Amino acid sequence: MPKDAPMNGGAPPVEDPEESGGRVSGMQAKLHRWAAADPGRRFDDLFNFVHDPTTLRYAFYRVAGNKGARTAGMDGVTVAHVEEQVGVLRFLDDLRTSLKDGSFRPQPVRERKIPKPGGSGKVRSLGVLSTEVGDG
Repeated sequence: MPKDAPMNGGAPPVEDPEESGGRVSGMQAKLHRWAAADPGRRFDDLFNFVHDPTTLRYAFYRVAGNKGARTAGMDGVTVAHVEEQVGVLRFLDDLRTSLKDGSFRPQPVRERKIPKPGGSGKVRSLGVLSTEVGDG
């Protein structure tokens, strides 16, 4: 096992978004280094990284900081709704639980074609995700 092995999946979550971003970015950099060094390498333990509380919290902060954060997903839920009505920690804990027990089922992405900037007449796909957790 490399000396810069993956973080412990049971590590306590980091509260500060900047600190959690550093931790997540560090792990992403390690994974990139390992994959580049050995293209045939299997990453059997990525699941622990995905459902790690720090990874989920950082992902939520990234989504909440996006331009479209005020726009509801397919299920009508906005970041503001999660923050004000559900609670971010409860939402992420429920998400983590459903990821771990296998009950998480992502909702289909609603795809729309939107014009590319510059008036070229070309379009690009825009996917609107759902924030619903659990069986959907």
